[in-house]
Amino acid sequence: MLRTVPRRLLCGRGTSQAPFSARAWYQMLLKEGGSRKPSADSSGKFNILGPVGSLGRQDLVKLLEASVVHRDGVLVAITKPPGLPVIGKPGDVTLVSLLPDLSQKLGFSQDVQVIKAPGKESSGLVLLSDCPSTVQHFQEFYVRCRKRRHPAATYCAVTTRLPADSEGEIYTGLKLIYREDSELVVPVASPSRGSLQRKEVKNTLTRYKVLDSQDNCALVQLQPLTAFPYQLLVHLTLILSPVLGDHVYSSRVGTVLGEPFLLPAESTPPRTQVLDEALLRRLHLQQPHVHRLPLHLHLHQLLLPAASSSSSVLTAPLPPYFLQTLCLLGLSLPTKQTTQRHSKHLP
Repeated sequence: MLRTVPRRLLCGRGTSQAPFSARAWYQMLLKEGGSRKPSADSSGKFNILGPVGSLGRQDLVKLLEASVVHRDGVLVAITKPPGLPVIGKPGDVTLVSLLPDLSQKLGFSQDVQVIKAPGKESSGLVLLSDCPSTVQHFQEFYVRCRKRRHPAATYCAVTTRLPADSEGEIYTGLKLIYREDSELVVPVASPSRGSLQRKEVKNTLTRYKVLDSQDNCALVQLQPLTAFPYQLLVHLTLILSPVLGDHVYSSRVGTVLGEPFLLPAESTPPRTQVLDEALLRRLHLQQPHVHRLPLHLHLHQLLLPAASSSSSVLTAPLPPYFLQTLCLLGLSLPTKQTTQRHSKHLP
């Protein structure tokens, strides 16, 4: 069953400082096939499209080395660019495959391990440590957070439609299916007890809040209270507000005379996101170039266990392409945007 109900989100204080240059981070990301110049549109201004070609291993290591947002003893936090998977097949360029080189660059005596990271197409915070006991302590903390429905991660997303409610919860079953050698996530409105017990379906829950909106687009805060692949993307399609740059699940939201409706998930194949003409004009894009539009879903803040760091909440600044999109759409983060802080109720 899909449930979306209004809910007031609690906010608190506590953010870390980001010492690296976001502009340098994105300019490096936008190198085209080894070119030293970032991509630009016909007006000569930097656009929001991703690079045509992939960065090489050494460029990616340099990019990650420059993206440190926090370091405190054995704990280090970096911000990941969109499109870099955390794990993959042998021989694939992934975050994990780059960790030995990155560990050396950061001066660790042994390879760091991933504690927490966003999915492949998302950008945002990655927690790393070279201390196995620290890795275990943090991972157990995040498991306890999920069990107690305690939000530990806060994402920011740009959506191509404004949710009907300004804040609420999205609750539904999700399952993985396989179509043409690809893995897709589909909602299950009323999962049977057996499917849940066999773990074929998992009940999932996300809190959301609209932070700003303009002309039917929105900047949305998301707090997943469960963990499932692509949970946030699928949940946002269920409230007819797909994420900008979602080239897999946004096709499930159709329109008739400008009004959105939900298409059957299992029979709707992935495709490049189709944006309406008004939105394309605001973004200075043409539809044939939309396939290069990066996913506008960013792991913005993470809660830390008590006494594990000098900060209780870590923050990764929004990438420049994300900020440029906000500017083009007339959206902005609240001045004191922070995530929940539960220092008195940490699991």
